[in-house]
Amino acid sequence: MTILALEFSSGQRSVAVAVNGSVLNEATETGGRGVAAFAMIERVLAAVKIEREQIQAIAVGLGPGSYTGIRAAIALAEGWKLAREIRVTGVSSVAAIVSVAQTEKIFSPVSVVINAQREEFYGATYDITETGCTEITPLKIVSRSDVLSLSQGRLIIGPEAPKFPAGRLIFPNAAAVAKLAAQLNDIQSTEPLEPIYLRETSFVKARHGVSG
Repeated sequence: MTILALEFSSGQRSVAVAVNGSVLNEATETGGRGVAAFAMIERVLAAVKIEREQIQAIAVGLGPGSYTGIRAAIALAEGWKLAREIRVTGVSSVAAIVSVAQTEKIFSPVSVVINAQREEFYGATYDITETGCTEITPLKIVSRSDVLSLSQGRLIIGPEAPKFPAGRLIFPNAAAVAKLAAQLNDIQSTEPLEPIYLRETSFVKARHGVSG
């Protein structure tokens, strides 16, 4: 299957194309608020000589993260789906960050942090090994002190990691989104994509000073 992946949830936006789970090319951009989505798409497709008509599925990084970026990616995917008979699917941007960390050979427990606005963060913890990634603490909205408490000495990674001691900057990227989408048993196309950013009611907000 030929998959076009879009990851616009952070300050580094990217587009990638993968065939049968193998990423062939990726384009990235940083800075500014606008997203040159179609320019990046044309660049990655031209680099591997794939036409738009050959795209069979679009995978989108659903966040959490930039409201504008995530909505732009979803709108592009849903519009493409209306114009052509393709499948669309969404992937957690947190899972993409963890996947990137694994490719960078970070094999240890980690805390992922993403900006949630209002001086809060989306936080989750994972155990990363050479063979897989296991969620330890589900995604929740936390304060800065909660991040430090919940991390318990783990390496902090993600777009907001540099705000913490010894944090390591890792953005989610389209290559990781493409790989994660390719691992799905079935890419559905019937349900509309919904950003994880908007599902705050499903998160449990940690109380200040609580460790776990």
